Amino acid sequence: MSDRKVVLVTGCAKGGIGYEYCKAFAEKKCHVFASDISERMQDMSELQSDNIETLELDVSCDESVSSAVANVISKHGRIDILINNAGIGSTGPLAELPLDTIRKAWEINTLGQLRMVQHVVPHMAMRRSGSIVNVGSVVGQVSTPWAGSYCASKAAVHAMSNSLRLELRPFGINVVLVLPASVRSNFGRANTERLGNYEWKLYKDFKEVIEERARASQGNKATDGRVFARHVAKRVLRPKPPKQIVFGHMTALFAFLSWSPLWVRDQFFATRFGLTKKV
Repeated sequence: MSDRKVVLVTGCAKGGIGYEYCKAFAEKKCHVFASDISERMQDMSELQSDNIETLELDVSCDESVSSAVANVISKHGRIDILINNAGIGSTGPLAELPLDTIRKAWEINTLGQLRMVQHVVPHMAMRRSGSIVNVGSVVGQVSTPWAGSYCASKAAVHAMSNSLRLELRPFGINVVLVLPASVRSNFGRANTERLGNYEWKLYKDFKEVIEERARASQGNKATDGRVFARHVAKRVLRPKPPKQIVFGHMTALFAFLSWSPLWVRDQFFATRFGLTKKV
């Protein structure tokens, strides 16, 4: 059996950070399984190489997760590292955003990660080794207006990861929580496209700032996805990986806001996203 680390990454369509994770771990001589839903399998075709295999996997489906994990185990006998990257945006005012939209985001962003954990952990526990990398966000610590659904889904990932880190310690399994800040990907474009499905009522006068929030993480100064992925891969592959990795443009700003009084945070976001006016 090869000594190379076997890495399973979710959400790997081209243009996303998952795509870059796959390349970053492959550069480190790992054997990588790049996975995504059936509709995006073609978007991973360029990844295939001696070090990267592609795999169909829907994190919101028990059967799909079970089949994908079994596939990896049958080929390599183990999964050394799970990168829980799959996720979608969820932008809009909480008072009007449809619950089905919110439910879908939480199913993928939060329960999708836990579903992967529950299927992978038994194999890692048997070997008393492994690392689980859950992808949260700086907005899981400091929530912003117009993205409350997404922020909440990531805050739940943080809470789960903090519990899992202790609960999996007896089995020799590491849990790493990654908190991206502003990292360049197709995330902003996908967010903006979803907004076309909604016609706000109470918030019709805020349409422009809601759209601005949807693409806020993709400014000119956003950290390059390749740089971000390599930074994460290097730290996850350490003999003792860190408990948390916070990286990307605006990391310092969100660190400051997390320690600020609520009135400072509220004033900053109200000004930034057009909530200082009365309607």
